Amino acid sequence: MSRIGRMPIAVPAGVTVDIAENNKVTVKGPKGTLERVLPSEMEIKKEGEEIIVTRPNDLKKMKSLHGLTRTLINNMVVGVTDGYTKELEVNGVGYRASKSGNKLTLNLGYSHPVEMIDPEGIESAVDGNKIIVKGIDKEKVGQYAAEIRDKRRPEPYKGKGIKYADEVIRRKVGKTGKK
Repeated sequence: MSRIGRMPIAVPAGVTVDIAENNKVTVKGPKGTLERVLPSEMEIKKEGEEIIVTRPNDLKKMKSLHGLTRTLINNMVVGVTDGYTKELEVNGVGYRASKSGNKLTLNLGYSHPVEMIDPEGIESAVDGNKIIVKGIDKEKVGQYAAEIRDKRRPEPYKGKGIKYADEVIRRKVGKTGKK
């Protein structure tokens, strides 16, 4: 039995979960509304103040979908209550990030500034050399943060570039002179 799939999802106060046909799950909460169509093979039931996901049989595909379905619903519930944040750091001489309206401008040592517009439902903020990406959809927050990081990935010699706040860069030793 899937350890994650078996666990019930607690629905906090102020959150409503609607399960329509074809497993279309809508979660409404204080921060907003999320909708997602989940695999139709899984059975999603609401029992009192919790949601239980069950699988029809023990085929490998069903086992893997079981935990996934439960985690996706849980991420939606956490998203509409607390929201998700990702923190990135800009390191390097002359590397800067600035924000105006919904446009994020990055100066990353290229001949031109890189401009990015926040996707719908996601907001980013700049605090010194930190970029904070916030939103209710975990997938979109992670995707946008990854796209920002992709503009200039951290390099292993000086550690210049954009990295996640909790990321550890494996440093390399540079060249040594002749003796």
